[in-house]
Amino acid sequence: MTMTPPAPPEPDDGLPPLHRRAVLQFGDAGRPGEDAGIRREITLAAEVPVALVFNGISHAVMMATPRDLEDFALGFALSEGILDRADDCRGIDVEVIDAAAAGLPEGMPGVEVRLEISVRSFERLKHRRRSLAGRTGCGVCGVESFAALDLSPARVHAQAWASRIDLPVVLRAIDGLRARQTLNAEAGALHAAGWAGLDGALVDVREDVGRHNALDKLLGLLARTGRLDAPGFAVLTSRGSHELVRKCAQLGVQAMATVSAPTAMGVQMASLRGVALWGLCRPPRAVRYAP
Repeated sequence: MTMTPPAPPEPDDGLPPLHRRAVLQFGDAGRPGEDAGIRREITLAAEVPVALVFNGISHAVMMATPRDLEDFALGFALSEGILDRADDCRGIDVEVIDAAAAGLPEGMPGVEVRLEISVRSFERLKHRRRSLAGRTGCGVCGVESFAALDLSPARVHAQAWASRIDLPVVLRAIDGLRARQTLNAEAGALHAAGWAGLDGALVDVREDVGRHNALDKLLGLLARTGRLDAPGFAVLTSRGSHELVRKCAQLGVQAMATVSAPTAMGVQMASLRGVALWGLCRPPRAVRYAP
């Protein structure tokens, strides 16, 4: 699908994606002071509440790493069907809200990401919110019924070039992912979503403490830069769950490869939507589960 992106966002300001903290480490036998623990400083990934606000109405609060939040918000809005196209978003503003103003515990600030969206998209969002109000939940993801899970939308329009995404291409992308995970290299607690070309070379990588967030950041970046139609595929450090497959299919992604195994529903979703799903991608092997 062709999308005209909004103007490139300003860089994130305010909250750092990583924190340093003093800890006590145990288990280093023979080191002086081991009985009381060895004091050292470590790096931790930031995890903050991010409120996604559409035309002044707060729609969702997600726990996320405070980096690339404009891409995250746009990717979420597209992959969840709030927007049809990137140009349905007229603008994005990010503001750090201090803990007291946000009603959060001391030392835990929040972030508001405010999106101005088209009238058509906003009317649809309001209708969706009304349909959620007052219903008895089925217990799955907080939706009001099984049908609301949106598990069987249209298939991805197949591209001839997708057949070139084979084992060597997938493994090259997987093999290059670790070196591009700069935040995870320091904190060890972040997922990554990358975009690879048909040669397996990684073009872009986004990181977040949440696997869904990392993918939404990547999809938002691709939409913002008008590259959702570009030949390539998504590479993820997570398992292949049905939500991740659905998000990729929603935006026409032809193929995805994950480090861990998929779920049964993830494989079924990929089969129904026409997404090539690779999993357990651990050189020298990988498994293609669908089609």
